[in-house]
Amino acid sequence: MATPDRPQVPMPPPGDTPATLAVAASGVQHAVVRIEPARTAEEAAERQGIPLAALLRTIVVRRGEDDYLFVLVPAGRRFDWPKLRAHLGVTRLSLPDADEAQAVTGYVRYTITPFGSSRPWPVIADASILDLPVVSIGGGAHGVNLHLAPRDLIQALRAEVVDVTQPEPVGEAS
Repeated sequence: MATPDRPQVPMPPPGDTPATLAVAASGVQHAVVRIEPARTAEEAAERQGIPLAALLRTIVVRRGEDDYLFVLVPAGRRFDWPKLRAHLGVTRLSLPDADEAQAVTGYVRYTITPFGSSRPWPVIADASILDLPVVSIGGGAHGVNLHLAPRDLIQALRAEVVDVTQPEPVGEAS
């Protein structure tokens, strides 16, 4: 809905993305949920009718030259670099810039998802998602989301489940 301080934002276009095609091909039970793109995680969760913790951000992490992984982090939680480094047994990790992330995943920033990525990088899912009835992961385009049971998501992506986050201080979720 347009307001003076918020222009009308179109709904995502209908049709498939590499992510929606990949999740369908996996055979995993899912729903494609299209919403008007949101400005905050809270707004995105509200528009999808899910709790904030069920909204997963996909973070691309560089381990080394041509060596990346996806880390699935619930909104309302903060990525914990020391936990991830300890789990991977490395002393250095970094975040690629937007151009590099697009080059290695095929997706632009804020639409990145392991489903349909141009390369099948390893996936780590934060352990905090296991007790949720459903999670939402990006569907490869702004406003396109995939809803799945956490265990189905983990199985479809062959994700490793690891405690790699900590709660964000109140007021810092986005």
